[in-house]
Amino acid sequence: MSVGHTAVTTPVPDEPVIVCETPQDECGVRDVLDRLGDKWSVYVVVELASGIRRFKELQRAIPGNISQRMLTLTVRRLERDGLVARTVYPTIPPQVEYELTEMGHSLTHLVKTLADWSIAHRPAIAASRAAWDAAATEPTTEPATAP
Repeated sequence: MSVGHTAVTTPVPDEPVIVCETPQDECGVRDVLDRLGDKWSVYVVVELASGIRRFKELQRAIPGNISQRMLTLTVRRLERDGLVARTVYPTIPPQVEYELTEMGHSLTHLVKTLADWSIAHRPAIAASRAAWDAAATEPTTEPATAP
């Protein structure tokens, strides 16, 4: 390499996919990640994408044995964000049903894209993890330094 050769040779996209106007702006991502990054919200959205569910139906359908309290908190947060609608029927005991709002349904396309990406890249991610784990457990060949 010549002395004057300092340019990056990796191709750089013409425009970034996401641009934040200011560092404090966070591109509006923080709110979405806080909601969808929790353990249960995506499961609730995926299940409700199939249609209206009563509380117990929803609880039974979600893998991982979600507690009643955690499901209540999760659907309340999703309802607060405008992704889920809750309907209470005046019966004894009260019957409660949940469904995705129009905005909630629009989110399912993104969740599907993320799931498809995950499935397509699962073998590569597993191979990368295995290689990283193997390298991390190998003894170092650096000489020990005296104190």
